[in-house]
Amino acid sequence: MSQQTPPPPPPQWVLDLNSNPSPKAKSSSIPDPPGYTSPTTLSAGKQSKASKNTPQTPARKPPTTEEMDTLKLKKAWELAIAPAKQLPMNAIGMYMSGNSLQIFSIMMVFMLFKTPVQAVLGINNTFAKFELTEGKDRLLWVKLVYVAMNMLALALGLWKINGMGLLPTTRSDWLAWETAREPLERAYPAFPL
Repeated sequence: MSQQTPPPPPPQWVLDLNSNPSPKAKSSSIPDPPGYTSPTTLSAGKQSKASKNTPQTPARKPPTTEEMDTLKLKKAWELAIAPAKQLPMNAIGMYMSGNSLQIFSIMMVFMLFKTPVQAVLGINNTFAKFELTEGKDRLLWVKLVYVAMNMLALALGLWKINGMGLLPTTRSDWLAWETAREPLERAYPAFPL
């Protein structure tokens, strides 16, 4: 039987990466910035000379539920308006791609339709992190605005495919369903040729 050798020890950088950093001596000439709390907590009897010179800032109180709801609603409105901010860029891209049927313009139109449809279908996942504890009807208005902004993007796509001639908006596009007219009278020549 062959004897297996133990695996080689890991390199020093792996050991350094996995170990906690060693505490470094604090430079007494540079004070901590306001609001910074040191990761190592010192006991009251062993405070360093530098920490005695800096004023102690009180701990930040956690936000109330009203403040969190207000912040969530503000962020939700920013997210709801975001599709409208992309409309000018999309409109310029649609204008620059031209009205001919090319792979570039077809792909741009496909993406213009796909993105809003996916956004509307995933609206609950999009706004899940913004659920409010009170006043859930306020979030409904945000969702409606989000849907409206995505419908504007779809309208831009409809404008583009109309310009490309892909929308059946003329009478000649529906000739397959037209019935032939029955003439009321027929005229025959008097003398056959």
